[in-house]
Amino acid sequence: MNHILRVVGEMFPDAHCELHHSNPFELTIAVLLSAQCTDETVNKVTATLFQKYRTPEDYLAVPLEELEGDIRRIGLFRNKAANIQKLSRLLIDDYGGEVPHEHEELTKLPGVGRKTANVVVSNAFGVPAIAVDTHVERVSKRLGIAKPDDSVLEVEKKLMKLVPRDLWTETHHRLIFFGRYHCKAQNPACPVCPLLDVCKEGKQRLKSAATGKPVTKKKKLTSKG
Repeated sequence: MNHILRVVGEMFPDAHCELHHSNPFELTIAVLLSAQCTDETVNKVTATLFQKYRTPEDYLAVPLEELEGDIRRIGLFRNKAANIQKLSRLLIDDYGGEVPHEHEELTKLPGVGRKTANVVVSNAFGVPAIAVDTHVERVSKRLGIAKPDDSVLEVEKKLMKLVPRDLWTETHHRLIFFGRYHCKAQNPACPVCPLLDVCKEGKQRLKSAATGKPVTKKKKLTSKG
């Protein structure tokens, strides 16, 4: 694990949250929108969304159909629009219009799962956390940190056990960058990977490429907000 941390740290020393936001509320909305959608698309939508809507009250001041239209380019936009309005109502009624700092309270918000809560507490409030998205899950399983059939929660627990707590947040970002820009789901850069020595799948891919035999398919990765 120390070897992996050192290598990804050297590769992506400035890894960070790529969702554009200026406060905890905007970050919460952006992460909610990012489920099954790229950060790039979310940023294009929130560039205008966050100009129109600045507070929970703003999201409740328009018909649901109008909000749906504003985020139509986002996958599952109808469900997400409904969750944004429910979340906004709950923030006003129970939290004085402010995003709560506690992980447990965040997961009570509509559309906010464990991953989203981890992203918010770590990036908005400086609380160490490891959010396991599809990139972190894929990389962790390929590098043998977790087993192929481990659940998202099991992957998170194993990372929390192996990585020093003060490195949780930066490790989360670096593993995302490693998975997003290097160890991609399709066509990972195995031939030039500095972690090939600890990656059984990478070695198998190179061997298969040399022999012409396909890589054995593994269990499909699933990660929810």
